[in-house]
Amino acid sequence: MGSPDRPLLVETAAPGADDPVLVLVIEAATSPLFHAAPRRNWLANVDVVSTDPPAPRAEPAASLHMACIMDGNGRWAGRRGLPRTEGHTEGEENLARLVRVAVQRNIGWLTVFGFSTENWQRPRPEVRHILGLHEKLVGRVGELNELNVRVQWIGRPFDSPMARTPRYVQRAIRKAIADTADNTGMVLTIAFDYGGRSELVAAVEAARQTDDGVTVETIGEHLYLPELPPVDVLVRTSGELRVSNFLLWQAAGAAIYFTEAPWPDFDERELDAALALAR
Repeated sequence: MGSPDRPLLVETAAPGADDPVLVLVIEAATSPLFHAAPRRNWLANVDVVSTDPPAPRAEPAASLHMACIMDGNGRWAGRRGLPRTEGHTEGEENLARLVRVAVQRNIGWLTVFGFSTENWQRPRPEVRHILGLHEKLVGRVGELNELNVRVQWIGRPFDSPMARTPRYVQRAIRKAIADTADNTGMVLTIAFDYGGRSELVAAVEAARQTDDGVTVETIGEHLYLPELPPVDVLVRTSGELRVSNFLLWQAAGAAIYFTEAPWPDFDERELDAALALAR
C-alpha cells in the first residue's frame, strides 16, 4: 500500500531511556481514501439502527492518532512470580493511567488492541478474566466524561456469524459509546474481537458489491470504522518486533515504536518518546 521507492529508516533511539528501543519508520504514499471516504455512523457497527438522520459530530481538536499493541502483561506478572491474570489487571490499570496522559498530550485519537481474534485461543480462565477487565474498562464512564473522551469500538460486527464477543461485553461497549457520545475531546477506540485480515476481507467483499468494484476508495469506505484516521505512530511493547494483525490498512504509513518495556511499565516517558516520531 505504500510506494516501493520510499525510504525505509531503522535506527535505535531513546534519549534518556534505560531500556533499548528499536525505532522503525516506514514512509508510504498518502492514500486518497483518507480524504475521499465518506463518514459512516459508527454505531451501525454495534447493531444499532435509527430512523433519524445522524447528527453532525464534532471531530477532536487534535488529529494525531496513536495506536497501541498492549503486549507483555503475562511476562510482567511472570517476572514478579504472579499469575498471568494479575498482569492483565495491571495492564488495564495502566491503560487508564495513559488515557489521562494522552489527553494531557493533546492526542486526538488513541486506539488500543484490547482483544484480538486470535486471543480466543488462550486458556479459558485467562480469557474470562480479560473479558471482565474490558467490561470494567468501558464502565469507567464517569472518568471518561470528566476527561471529555469519546469511546468507540472496532471489531467484528456483533451480528457477524464469526463474532464471538459475549453479550454482556456487547452491552458494556454499547453503553460506553452512548454515554460518551457527546464528548468532543480525544477519541478512545477499543479494538475487541478485532483482526486486520478479517477487516480487510469484509471490506473487499463489500467493495465488490459497489458500482466501482474493488478500489482503494471503496475498500476504505467499507472498513469497520471508515472515520478512523490513518495511524501516525504505532506502539508495540514487550520487545516483540511485529504488528500482529493490527490496523493493517490504517497503519500503512505509520512510524512504529518498539520498546522492551511490557505494557504495565509503559509510562509517560515512553509515550513521549513514541510521540516524538510523529511530531
